[in-house]
Amino acid sequence: MGAVSTDTAPTTATGDSSPGDPAAAPRGPVTSASYSITVRLTADGDPASIGRIATAVGTAGGAVTAIDVVDSRSDGLTVDVTCSAADAAHSEEMVDALRAVPGVAVRKVSDRTFLLHLGGKLEVASKVPLRTRDDLSMAYTPGVARVCLALAEHPEDVRRLTIKGNTVAVVTDGSAVLGLGDLGPGAALPVMEGKAVLFKRFADIDAWPICLDTNDVDEIVRAVELIAPGFGGINLEDIAAPRCFEVEARLREKLDIPVFHDDQHGTAIVALAALRNALRVVDKELPDVRIVVAGAGAAGTAIVHLLLEAGARQVLVWDREGILSPDDERLGPAKQALAARTNPGRVRGELPDALAGADVFIGVSAGNVLPVEALAGMAERAVVFPMANPTPEVDPVRARQYAAVVASGRSDLPNQINNVLAFPGVFRGLLDARATEISTGMLLAAAEALSALVRDDQLNANYVIPSVFDPAVTPAVAAAVADQARTEPGATAPVTDRTSLTG
Repeated sequence: MGAVSTDTAPTTATGDSSPGDPAAAPRGPVTSASYSITVRLTADGDPASIGRIATAVGTAGGAVTAIDVVDSRSDGLTVDVTCSAADAAHSEEMVDALRAVPGVAVRKVSDRTFLLHLGGKLEVASKVPLRTRDDLSMAYTPGVARVCLALAEHPEDVRRLTIKGNTVAVVTDGSAVLGLGDLGPGAALPVMEGKAVLFKRFADIDAWPICLDTNDVDEIVRAVELIAPGFGGINLEDIAAPRCFEVEARLREKLDIPVFHDDQHGTAIVALAALRNALRVVDKELPDVRIVVAGAGAAGTAIVHLLLEAGARQVLVWDREGILSPDDERLGPAKQALAARTNPGRVRGELPDALAGADVFIGVSAGNVLPVEALAGMAERAVVFPMANPTPEVDPVRARQYAAVVASGRSDLPNQINNVLAFPGVFRGLLDARATEISTGMLLAAAEALSALVRDDQLNANYVIPSVFDPAVTPAVAAAVADQARTEPGATAPVTDRTSLTG
């Protein structure tokens, strides 16, 4: 899911309204930088032309973010107009509106998101200078041979003397890319590149995308096993359920480095942290609330597991079969196990049935599976987290009519639940502690540290989770994970005290 993964499809927003006020008036499409375009056009010498250009974009529902003069002549201007749209079709509407402006000719339209991806988003940079023959002799032959021999004798020092100690493999088979489905390894590469960029930006971890051209569990496990010596951790990404569960379990058993499936555990950490604070807002306790989770895939399963470990007692899970019940013979093994943990009373029904009287809704399923009116049946002071990507289960803006606290994956609304709040800090802590595995205790520690960053004097319905750009997030999560790792016997590799090696 990558952000719970964050680029949600914009929908029609309604005016700000209080819970219980369903009569909010529409205010037009919500624009997003992910659908921003730059239009190069020429305008005649009329001084009012620039004003007409901006008016045309605004009338079409777009947002002008910049107008840059490229060339100026006595008979007119060439300008680049940058504007944000709600989706691809909306971008075309804005261009059509610009073409209709008198005295203006559209020359070229550039999609800024595609421009950003030209040539990829990553590069390899050397940490050491290679200016002289001395530099070369130490970084490569003959000097590097001394280090190789030393590591052969003391393999525990590989983490300290190579990139292994600060490198993560971001591994996918492309079978569950964002919320878009099985797009394949090539189409998944931009997401994996983006994940690596986030690792570097937020935790100074060097990560690399590994896109495998197979959906076979045995082949995935073997491929990761073979490349593992060069990495300090494995981040599994966008692998479809239930295959992802087996891949993760087998790799954890085989490898002596942490294996973390971000779609599962990153999502669960952030969702639990946000829920803890949302319940503080509505003055409810986790063991007392009734929770409905929509989606029994990787994210939903992990969220349920962490909620139960954190003390939740009443959870129902809904998926395409309806409310998961242990007596439903249609369910596969993974869903059967989930139903057995959550629905001992064998309740049946659809999503609105599950929501009747519920205190919390957490969605990690599919877009628009829930009519907003169904939220009216929830308990008072309800908490609603529609997090499906790229389109939420229910419009988060309209959900505010019925819920006291709303959070989603959208970056243009308050309370963005984004995996980047978790995975950089989690891996920073794992690498710093020289962890060999990751445990439920570490996940709970990460969630607790993340929720604690929202102080009592900051907490409100529109702020239950820190911003992804809060500089305190990664250090806090990393410290909590590292501290927990060091308390768990066998969870970390021994640290040598050799400060010099000869060979």
